[in-house]
Amino acid sequence: MATAELAGKHLVLGMTGGIACYKIAELTRLLTKAGATVQVVMTEAATQFITPVTMQALSGRPVYTSQWDGRVPNNMAHIDLSREADAIVIAPASTDFLAKLAHGMADDLLSTLCVARDCPLLVVPAMNRQMWQNPATQRNVAQLRADGVTLLGPDSGPQACGEIGDGRMLEAKATYEAISSFFSPKILSGRRVLLTAGPTFEPLDPVRGITNRSSGKMGFALARAAQQAGAEVHLVAGPVSLETPWGVFRQDVQTAQQMHDAVMRSVADADIFIGVAAVADWRVAHASEHKIKKTAERALPSFTFVENPDILASVAKLPHPPFAVGFAAESGDLEVHGEEKRMRKNVPLLIGNLGPLTFGLDDNEVILFEAGSATKLTRADKQTLARALIAEIAKRLPDTSLIR
Repeated sequence: MATAELAGKHLVLGMTGGIACYKIAELTRLLTKAGATVQVVMTEAATQFITPVTMQALSGRPVYTSQWDGRVPNNMAHIDLSREADAIVIAPASTDFLAKLAHGMADDLLSTLCVARDCPLLVVPAMNRQMWQNPATQRNVAQLRADGVTLLGPDSGPQACGEIGDGRMLEAKATYEAISSFFSPKILSGRRVLLTAGPTFEPLDPVRGITNRSSGKMGFALARAAQQAGAEVHLVAGPVSLETPWGVFRQDVQTAQQMHDAVMRSVADADIFIGVAAVADWRVAHASEHKIKKTAERALPSFTFVENPDILASVAKLPHPPFAVGFAAESGDLEVHGEEKRMRKNVPLLIGNLGPLTFGLDDNEVILFEAGSATKLTRADKQTLARALIAEIAKRLPDTSLIR
């Protein structure tokens, strides 16, 4: 992630009692690393699970636990602490605290601070599955949503009590991603983005194949940026070892044909298609069913190749195509080859880079090719560049590209 994507944001991080408090140490580290200032406020119950000293060390700010704290000059911590905040985040949010919020109760510093706030409130629930499923809890959750409170999670999985089900708090990284997404401008709100990323793998036999050096980092960064911009994102990924961006639906494939088929099954619902994947141009006509053995007597194997389907061109040729964006990784003469490829694929926008110089790296430099112009973007880390590219794509969406 870009280290400054929350630069200038001031968050009040409210902690209530629960074993998930241990996750908040890592969440605080991620938020501060991203440039946010974090003011921790803890209920008395939260201090039974993790100490204020720990949270002060991680946040770099004094921790508040009492509404009678004399360190605030006017002795009104419940008012002053939230006045400069861009948001209040309650994590973990216990069953009891959800009930307090839903009914406007204000019997300690954190609940009073939430009632007196004039900034957004984000809540990250954490509780046993039966407590989450309880009708009273579900009524409280519905009321909070109706009141404009943003709920992040909960997740489903193993719980500290040994049971499995809904109610588990999101992991620290997922909570960070959700908070970061909350603050991102929703320039693609309501849009559906279909995106390919990574290499493809064309088998020669069950253990060998033809692939390329694409890491998938640029495509995954774009998927994350599109989701944060408010889009519903469907990511079709070749064989890469990358975490799925939060809130993104991921579909894994291996071969170019599988990627083509996955795209063509879903493209009718897409408003935007971004072909980032480095797709193999050819495949072996008849891959061996068994491992090709190397022996002294056997001649070198020979292969007959056939052309793979052109995914980007197939999308562009549809009767009613989405806004199609292509990528071109060239080894030289990018200015020439990039525009040639855009015209050949018949897409409105093509993003070119010198692939062999950027494969696997965390930064990139690209040129935007469109009819009559070529625009170079400043070199940046791939996540920063992805946000810039999503902004460029959003600006170019035609008025006729209606939400379907």
